[in-house]
Amino acid sequence: MTNQTIEWVLRAGLIGFGIYLCALPFVSGLSTTAMATSFLVTLTLAMTFNLLAGYANIILLGQHALVGIGSYGFFATAVLLGVNHWIAVLLAGVAAFLLAIPLIAFILRLRAAYLAVGTWVFAETVTLASGKLSAFNGATGISIPVSLAKAFGARTADRVETIYWMALVLSVVTFISIWVFLRHPSGMALSAMRDNEEAAASIGVNINRARAYSLLCVAPIMGLAGAINTLQRLGVTPTSSFSLIDWTVYPLFAAIIGGIGRIEGPIIGTIVFFAIRTWLADLGAWHFVVLGVVAIAVIYLEPGGILGLIRRYAKVSIVPVAHRMRK
Repeated sequence: MTNQTIEWVLRAGLIGFGIYLCALPFVSGLSTTAMATSFLVTLTLAMTFNLLAGYANIILLGQHALVGIGSYGFFATAVLLGVNHWIAVLLAGVAAFLLAIPLIAFILRLRAAYLAVGTWVFAETVTLASGKLSAFNGATGISIPVSLAKAFGARTADRVETIYWMALVLSVVTFISIWVFLRHPSGMALSAMRDNEEAAASIGVNINRARAYSLLCVAPIMGLAGAINTLQRLGVTPTSSFSLIDWTVYPLFAAIIGGIGRIEGPIIGTIVFFAIRTWLADLGAWHFVVLGVVAIAVIYLEPGGILGLIRRYAKVSIVPVAHRMRK
């Protein structure tokens, strides 16, 4: 089988999976649709993590802070300020964008492990501060009003489907936006940084500006994911809205095992992650052990993840990003 044939088979599989996601609410029950919503949110965050860590060399372990501030921002504008519920969803992205601005100081001054630890400490500080807010019932958290929940669907089934479509649209827009961005000159600079940061700087790439621009571009996406999380869980709490495991560790795991630094990697990784999670759901905490073993095995055998393993035997590009020279 030639490389081109393998490429088209993989692309057909990707398109088929997209069609399945579009049809899922019509052929599946509420529990499956709710699980698929979680899948799409994780996929979205895996894609943003992949852009930052895989291309811009930003190891952001504080991603959950941006998701959490989006959750709280949505609740504050929709419930406390009485803003229209759809506008409040968009304002959740604005809240995450504003929180990302002080994070730029970390990414400009710190590198590698220092950056990872610094952003994690920043996120934990924001999490602790959220637990002190009396308007959100402190560390206990607070539920959204029934009227706000019904604004997204009078019946439970309608609300679950609405939230699913929101998550699907967000993930598709995120994927297309990242693809377009990587084909733009600014995105091509990130691809150069991924391959060799020193060489990229030597040909005129402004490393600091590229990093800051990347963070500010994906921050609103994380905030919107936070608003979807609030609607799915019907409330906000510091532990769930700012969950390190759900919004940083799981997306990181999906990006790494799929193939970090490749646009298709998070898709493959998130599918594998949820397949393992569903398969081992009855094992409780043991599924964390299995996930850890899988991650270690993938990193040890092929640092490029599952996609890197595929590319070892077939030089394929499922979603082409690089420009081709015209003959």
